[in-house]
Amino acid sequence: MFFRKKAEKRSYDPEKYKPAIRASICTGERVAGLRDIHTGQFQEVMLLTSQEDLDEFRKMYDIRGEIETFY
Repeated sequence: MFFRKKAEKRSYDPEKYKPAIRASICTGERVAGLRDIHTGQFQEVMLLTSQEDLDEFRKMYDIRGEIETFY
């Protein structure tokens, strides 16, 4: 809570993956991760419980602009 870890910088191959958010229609749960452009397979990175979590995900992968949401 008070001593939160700093977001470590990670990288991904933008030709193979794109950042995405998987959301549940029923529960509203949202998970941020990377989606394979060719196969559509989703790799979970973190659970999003607040806007701060989404901001941390953006900082972690240096993401600017919109992130695709799929259900």
